[in-house]
Amino acid sequence: MWEHHAVTQPRDVGRTVQSAVYRSGVYGHRPVVPVHPDALEDAARRRMTARGWAYIGGGAGLERTLAANREAFTRHRVVPRLMVDVAERSLTTTLFGRELPAPLLLAPVGALELAVRGGPAAAEPAVARAARELGVPVVISSQSSTALETTATTLGDSPRWFQLYWSKDDDVAASFVQRAEAAGADALVVTLDTHVLGWRPRDLDLAYLPFARGEGIAQYTSDPAFRRLAAARAGGPASTVDDVAPQRPTLAAVRALLTMRRHGATRTDVETFLDVFSRTTLTWADLRHLRETTTLPIVVKGVQHPDDARRALDHGADGIVVSNHGGRQIDNAVASLDALPAVAAAVDGRAPVLFDSGIRTGADVFVALALGADAVLLGRPWVYGLTLAGQAGVRAVVENVLAELDLTMALAGVRSVAEIGPANLHGHDRPVDR
Repeated sequence: MWEHHAVTQPRDVGRTVQSAVYRSGVYGHRPVVPVHPDALEDAARRRMTARGWAYIGGGAGLERTLAANREAFTRHRVVPRLMVDVAERSLTTTLFGRELPAPLLLAPVGALELAVRGGPAAAEPAVARAARELGVPVVISSQSSTALETTATTLGDSPRWFQLYWSKDDDVAASFVQRAEAAGADALVVTLDTHVLGWRPRDLDLAYLPFARGEGIAQYTSDPAFRRLAAARAGGPASTVDDVAPQRPTLAAVRALLTMRRHGATRTDVETFLDVFSRTTLTWADLRHLRETTTLPIVVKGVQHPDDARRALDHGADGIVVSNHGGRQIDNAVASLDALPAVAAAVDGRAPVLFDSGIRTGADVFVALALGADAVLLGRPWVYGLTLAGQAGVRAVVENVLAELDLTMALAGVRSVAEIGPANLHGHDRPVDR
């Protein structure tokens, strides 16, 4: 719908996207992917494998947190305003000194190949191309199916952040940070809410963890520090270590082994990864040490309590992501949106506050911004777009979200994202007088 050039965009993004859909409908064309969020999700669910849907669409426990994330948005209503000149509107914002076309980033999603047919080559590269077209930053996952350097090459000069899962092995963690710096990352997103994996019944019922089959560990198998670990474990050069199947392998075991080999991983790689993936001994002192070892802005992801936000900033963090990991870690946890206002108040403008977990629409983005977020991370919806239409699907989903955000701003009497605040929501005391 629009091509990204620097941070330029149409003056009227909402109507540009909306009009294109309606005009193409005259000639019998439908949107690239379903526009309604429920239809988008349902279509993606039907396209994915059972394992793919369990991993991407599922949540922790009874999935009450997953439901709470969505339900929380229904308790905050936008107040329309009339007779405000909104002919000129802008979605642009600035994060860490870089101007962006909108307050939206593509959230990190691991083992993304599970969402598509065609393996890793049809996953991260397609996302990177879509992000580059739109100019929105992509947060590259530690659990990608494609090496960081390859994705960075595809992105060109488009913005990218890198999400760090803090490995139990200090050399691997340090190597990841160095690679992110070399790949031109604008920020480091340290995800701290997965030091242990949450209880995920959908995956458990299938006895399926992608990383145990070599899926989603390309950042590790391409990392020199990890290669040394794997080699030491195998007692020889890791690249030459082969896997020995059991004497009487089951069909499932053979398939798993073939999956590993297809991803360039050995059983030694997988076992090494499972040993070093997460570190449960982290303290705030470790964040201070990380601050001393990199010049990248550090954004702490997984914050749900204002005290944790204060501590993160006190120990060197440059930004906060209010997130409950999309409802995938703790069942019956506080909705991310319900945690946002208190965290934003604790930060009190000292650093950017980002938000994820529950964003599905442009109206959702508006509400999150009104409650204190400076930008949002969009997760599952763009993954569903990838499932259905690859690069074009990712782009279409992001365009739809930004179009609705723009139209919501117009109807609420707001000319820029900087103007969005609590007064745009029903029940907040501060009056609106524009």
